[in-house]
Amino acid sequence: MSVHIEKDGEVTIVTLDRPDVRNAVDSEHARALHQAFLAFDADNGAKVAVFHGAHGHFCAGWDLQFGAKMLNESQGGGPDVFAALDFQAEDSQPLGPMGPSRLLLSKPVIAAVSGAAVAGGMELALWCDMRVMEEDAYFGVYCRRFGVPLIDGGTVRLPRLVGMGHAMDLILTGRKVEAMEALQMGLCNRVVPAGTAREAALVLAHQLAKFPQKTMLADRQSAYAQWDLPLPRALKQEWDGGRDCIGEGMQGAARFAGGQGRHGKF
Repeated sequence: MSVHIEKDGEVTIVTLDRPDVRNAVDSEHARALHQAFLAFDADNGAKVAVFHGAHGHFCAGWDLQFGAKMLNESQGGGPDVFAALDFQAEDSQPLGPMGPSRLLLSKPVIAAVSGAAVAGGMELALWCDMRVMEEDAYFGVYCRRFGVPLIDGGTVRLPRLVGMGHAMDLILTGRKVEAMEALQMGLCNRVVPAGTAREAALVLAHQLAKFPQKTMLADRQSAYAQWDLPLPRALKQEWDGGRDCIGEGMQGAARFAGGQGRHGKF
């Protein structure tokens, strides 16, 4: 299987490794990615995940050669071409066409983006909480050229991340977005030298793993859950989640009073 899982202390590294197709995803690898991230979420010893593509590319999207094969089989009386792409919306662990794209995990995932992160590969990067991008990497809705729709959250997450104006530009034109423009519009969080995204993402992941986890995860959950709620309900929801972490916060206050973390030191 071309999905590898490694452990680096409290950080789990999930690597997509299909060099012959620039890490494009077919149904088999979608299921493998889905299971890998569910396993990470269930692992009490893992606090943060890094999602990485091997051999210089993050992910070139859905495997169009596999799609063409599915179409031929369907025309020949084989299984329905849509069967491998469909999912049950009511499922608490839904499988998206690209794998984990319909999951909301309880812990953060950082994308280490090198080379191409296009079409469904861009959607996988958008699914992650943060994106560390190499200076020669790029995004793009490249599937626009072939009429393949965004069905792994691209039309939902992209406008929420960069705003409707930028999102419409990228969705309608499918154009290439290089690292510095991605940083300027908020599409990525860090730009690092070529060949260093995995290393930089691991450093960031270990930083997150060192924080008091209950509070960080409550704040993360509130940020995801507040969309489309009226302000009073969103604030009440934030309070309900934060209230359970007050004890952890009081312990942190005591450490600060004892001299830790002064002047913004981490």
